[in-house]
Amino acid sequence: MPRGATTSKPFRPGTTGWGASDLDDPDVEAKWFQGRYEIIEGVLTEIPAAYFSGSRRLFRLQHRIAQYQESAEIAGDFANEVDIVIDEPRVVRADAVWMTPQDDARQAAAVANAPPLATTGAARDPERTRILVPPTLIIESLSPGHESHDRRIKRKWYAEFGVPHYWLFDPFARSLECLVLESGAYRADQHARGDDELRPSLFPGLIVPLAQVWPD
Repeated sequence: MPRGATTSKPFRPGTTGWGASDLDDPDVEAKWFQGRYEIIEGVLTEIPAAYFSGSRRLFRLQHRIAQYQESAEIAGDFANEVDIVIDEPRVVRADAVWMTPQDDARQAAAVANAPPLATTGAARDPERTRILVPPTLIIESLSPGHESHDRRIKRKWYAEFGVPHYWLFDPFARSLECLVLESGAYRADQHARGDDELRPSLFPGLIVPLAQVWPD
């Protein structure tokens, strides 16, 4: 997009020709934030809103991990509903990401080296730049009817992007699958369901009793 220009494409799911740089346009970004969208191979795609019950269970999982981090003095922070720029035609929204201080440093360096805003030529604001580097952990909470997007498409893309740990959290089937990146592909690390206990390798010593995650 030429500097100072704005996109003339209609902001409508299913339209093509979209890219991460289109979100530099303040008008486009305002519409983006009014809903839940991703850019899938250049196609503007609307994604379903999360159910309260599913979000609540994901929060419980994150809270259990945060408690362990504090006791084990492990640095890192969770954030939810985070946009990740994989490349120009692929911008996805992750349900939860966990970033270490090292991830934060890589993100700061990526922002400093990123091209200026397409619309104004100004330097990017580090506080308002989408994630440009692979976080240590991404968790996707599966939505009924859209499971293949997380299990197939995002699994492939996150592996290409180099995300070391990818967890598939299914709050309705009551299961959690932890994947670890090896040689460019994910392998199973832990898979638990129901009232099982989970011991993910990312957090040695952490035990997650899933029975504490599901109750409403």
